[in-house]
Amino acid sequence: MSQDNVEKKPKAIALLSGGLDSNLAVRMMLEQGVDVEAVAIKTPFCDFDCGKGCGHKVKEVADELGIKLNTVYFGEEYLRMMKNPKHGYGSGMNPCIDCREMMYGAAKKHMEKTGADFIITGEVLFQRPMSQNNRALNIIEDESGLAGKVLRPLSAKHLPPTEAEKTGLVKRENLGDIKGRSRKGQLAMAKHFGVQEPPNAAGGCLLTDPAFSKRVEDLMNHVKDIPSINDIELLKVGRHFRLSPNAKLVVGRNKDENEIIAALAEDADVVLEAKDYVGPVCVLRGKHDSELLHKVASIVLRYSDAPKDVASKVKVTVNGVTSEIDSVPGDSSEIEQLRI
Repeated sequence: MSQDNVEKKPKAIALLSGGLDSNLAVRMMLEQGVDVEAVAIKTPFCDFDCGKGCGHKVKEVADELGIKLNTVYFGEEYLRMMKNPKHGYGSGMNPCIDCREMMYGAAKKHMEKTGADFIITGEVLFQRPMSQNNRALNIIEDESGLAGKVLRPLSAKHLPPTEAEKTGLVKRENLGDIKGRSRKGQLAMAKHFGVQEPPNAAGGCLLTDPAFSKRVEDLMNHVKDIPSINDIELLKVGRHFRLSPNAKLVVGRNKDENEIIAALAEDADVVLEAKDYVGPVCVLRGKHDSELLHKVASIVLRYSDAPKDVASKVKVTVNGVTSEIDSVPGDSSEIEQLRI
């Protein structure tokens, strides 16, 4: 038989998060003989390498599935989108629809580059209120230039047939009819595929966390353009205090956080810690004067082992130069009012 007569396998690009749903979507396609490549999206708010944020060990999942993994990182462009998302935010600072459009755009580029036929995702109809209802799914597809090209295997029977179904690349009768927030359908499917210890849905986006969202909102409201990646990393650790429109303090809560905060400190930042007592590493970022430094020193001592009513020394380092100032621990109730 000639090479021309060999039937070409259909090919799909999977948006792989590392959670159970996208894992199952890929398995459903592999079961139908579809060739699958994965695209994993990483943003400043997702860290699938350590199992936090938007994904859970994506590379391990791709290896287990036996598919090629391509990672796409959104940095500054993601932060710029977040400053003013076209479709707004969800319950926190999560711009879900705009975020999905960026993900779809990355998958589309890879689809065109590889000559793939369609895109698959692990989205489940009505699982998430903002981005997984019929209207939102249609908007995301249309604005990404992918109308009819996105197959959602888990919920396909509740959605209009895609091009891949209409042309016979996949069999609609073998697709799923899952919808809503219940996990029963996915767990039954995981058992069918022999998935051991199935992970939860990859819904750990930091931007949906209320406390973290407050920090993000505060940061966005106090930067002229967009925050730096360093600014975002700093949001993930410590206690945060808004001291003025131009200054913020981050206070470590434990040894690990102290090390991270020290590593994230930039040359223009002020690094403070109690000289003679166990306590946090603190970073003051922004404009400051002598009065503000003394105020910050009192906060540093408040979270250290320094005695309450006795003056103690605080080490102050900026641009590699260290000095000392005397202060006493600040009033807890007053300090708490500054907390973000």
